[in-house]
Amino acid sequence: QLQASGGGLVQAGDSLRLSCAASGRTFSSYVMGWFRQAPGKEREFVAAITWSGGSTFYADSVKGRFTISRDNAKNTVYLQMNSLKPEDTAVYYCASRRQRVVATTSPGYDYWGQGTQVTVSS
Repeated sequence: QLQASGGGLVQAGDSLRLSCAASGRTFSSYVMGWFRQAPGKEREFVAAITWSGGSTFYADSVKGRFTISRDNAKNTVYLQMNSLKPEDTAVYYCASRRQRVVATTSPGYDYWGQGTQVTVSS
């Protein structure tokens, strides 16, 4: 199971850190990803990290502003979001993938958290 938290209402330019706590002994072997879905839009890829944390991948829209990281000892993946923009407003979902090759599309992930709302006001 995945439990996302850390969302909230912030102003443009502010920062937030999302957390996703995972249960299960195999967390450290999974690719972890963050996706987001804005009202009326499809779910889109935000970031992903390999099982070791050695490689990270980002959507162009967040590159340089967001940082994904993981702590396998705590079974937790994080998304540090800086310089937030109103267009970052969405429900953010964490997801896990039972393979070691990163995927950047929703069907590539096997388990999903419940989502946490991020709202950025201008």
